Amino acid sequence: MIDWLQHSTGGLLTLAAVSIAVLLVMIIRFKTEPFIALIIVGLLTALAAGLPVGTIVGTAQKTSDSLLEKGFGGILGHIAAIIGLGTLLGAILEKSGGARVLTGALLRAFGEKRAPLAMGLAGLIFGVPVFFDIGIFVLAPLVYVAARQGGRSLLLYCLPLLAGLSMTHAFIPPHPGPVAAAGLLHVDLGWIILMGAVCGLPAWFLAGVVFPSWIGKRMNIEVPTEMIVDDDGEDESGPSLGLVSAIIAVPLVLILAGTFGSIWLPKNSAAAGVAAFVGTPAVALTIAVLLASWLLGTRRGMTGKELSALSAAALRPVAMLLLVVGAGAFFGAVLSATGIGKAVADSLQAGGLPVIAAAYVISCGLRLAQGSATVAIVTTGGIIAPSLADAGYSQAQLALIVVAIAAGSIIASHVNDGGFWIVSRYFGLTVGETLKTWTVLETILSVSGFAMSAILMAIV
Repeated sequence: MIDWLQHSTGGLLTLAAVSIAVLLVMIIRFKTEPFIALIIVGLLTALAAGLPVGTIVGTAQKTSDSLLEKGFGGILGHIAAIIGLGTLLGAILEKSGGARVLTGALLRAFGEKRAPLAMGLAGLIFGVPVFFDIGIFVLAPLVYVAARQGGRSLLLYCLPLLAGLSMTHAFIPPHPGPVAAAGLLHVDLGWIILMGAVCGLPAWFLAGVVFPSWIGKRMNIEVPTEMIVDDDGEDESGPSLGLVSAIIAVPLVLILAGTFGSIWLPKNSAAAGVAAFVGTPAVALTIAVLLASWLLGTRRGMTGKELSALSAAALRPVAMLLLVVGAGAFFGAVLSATGIGKAVADSLQAGGLPVIAAAYVISCGLRLAQGSATVAIVTTGGIIAPSLADAGYSQAQLALIVVAIAAGSIIASHVNDGGFWIVSRYFGLTVGETLKTWTVLETILSVSGFAMSAILMAIV
């Protein structure tokens, strides 16, 4: 029995199914922190598969070659600085009033009739440097004002914003999901930015423009009474629109330049070297953070002590996120070392399911079961990675697979997802109304994002 479990394809698939089932039970039933559950299940899976203890955790003399250390260290070495710097950039932009400046300018440019589109674009642009929930906290008051002035259903204003924030959070670096998936599948972030935008923008249009215009005419949701605030007008002391937009664009442009400069510029030239250096994600984000700290912080009266306190407060929630990603990478390393990942890949190929479709289906299943997009992404990455290692996929194709995984990780947000309750509470929606609006929006965003990635996969 033990030999069958450890060496046959059927046994390895059974072990994979049991491992994921135990993981879900720990997270859902016993409310175990995901990073602890991932470590426990990873250790138990490795032992059940017959891996030597030294391979799993190392020896007293040497631990650096252990799956535990390599799993954590490999992925965190790639993403920790990127996620940390991205978080700092978002915090400075939020504190400076950049969101109000950006949204106010868009509302004036589009006018009252097209205010919903303006809110959607605000979500897209401001969603690049800030986390999804922070974007809601900062921009929700502006949604209330626009909805009250427009006199139409709140859904026409909040859903486009939510779609923009969700799209960037799922598909565009430096957000944790796409960054983690890029690290697990070894994809340059420039390709993730490009393919994430190409797939995500049409998905945003369907979920954030077409769907709200339909559902907003059928469900009249008023601004919650307790959320109505006095509109004192735009904060005149805020930074300029051009400055805010430029700082948001700096890291994206530099990363893209670094990725494609190596293709378009002469090899070994000074220009190629400069592009490679400044286009390194950690360097690009460091430049953006320094610019934001000076132009939006110091020049506008913030002291070094205030910037330090802002940084500390912003980085505090990142610790748990990084632990989840690291533990997920360890679990993925176990799946690869035991042969489970290869067994899953072989079975998917035998069934005729393309790897991009398999990645999406697995990610969807994990998302629906336990609610966390991050857990869905890192677990799916660990399962799928072995089938990609020697398959000869290009960077563009790998980026599309990352988009498919990210798309699956946001499908059908429901009551086991913290984002579901944030949306419900902030916009005064009942559970039923949230299911009919937010859950459907996320599903449209997910399915259409995956459809775009699958279409492009067939082309590239």
